[in-house]
Amino acid sequence: MCLKRNLLFFISLLLLFSSCSVKKKTNNYGRGNAVLTDASEARGIDYSKSSLDSYADLLHVKRKELNPNLYSFIDEWMGIPHRMGGATKKGVDCSGFVGMLYLKVYKEDLPRSSRDMSVVVKNKRTAQLKEGDLVFFSFGGRNIDHVGVYLHNNKFVHVSTKKGVIISDLADSWYSKYFTNAGSPKS
Repeated sequence: MCLKRNLLFFISLLLLFSSCSVKKKTNNYGRGNAVLTDASEARGIDYSKSSLDSYADLLHVKRKELNPNLYSFIDEWMGIPHRMGGATKKGVDCSGFVGMLYLKVYKEDLPRSSRDMSVVVKNKRTAQLKEGDLVFFSFGGRNIDHVGVYLHNNKFVHVSTKKGVIISDLADSWYSKYFTNAGSPKS
């Protein structure tokens, strides 16, 4: 009886501290150095050459405009599957990924959940966003339940429940429908 109660308590904590709303896993291992994207304008284009060049092509910017540390981190995690409450390369959820990215790339510690992250940002309009800003979504109703990191030209990196760590476009209908707010973490 005690074992069941402890197991139930552990599962409850796991669900409480995770923030992505859907619990599906993916299997995107073995993608190599390819940049994964589901952005509508990028479908059918091969982004498998040198990573920074691929990111520059996808984001429509010059290579020198990119933060190499950010894209190196993204490269390490590209295609890792979604796992509710996860924070390892076996599986990661959206807020776990964003929290680790911020700690490694920007040396900033963020709250664990996407909802709590949204409270510690200085809100910006989409046109004001800069590389590294946070973008928030509400797929399940009123509350924020998903977070990603803005890159350039409406593109952001996040953990898709179906495709794992991937780059998507805020302007695509699915994301624009559920986009809630965005901003820079307050220092």
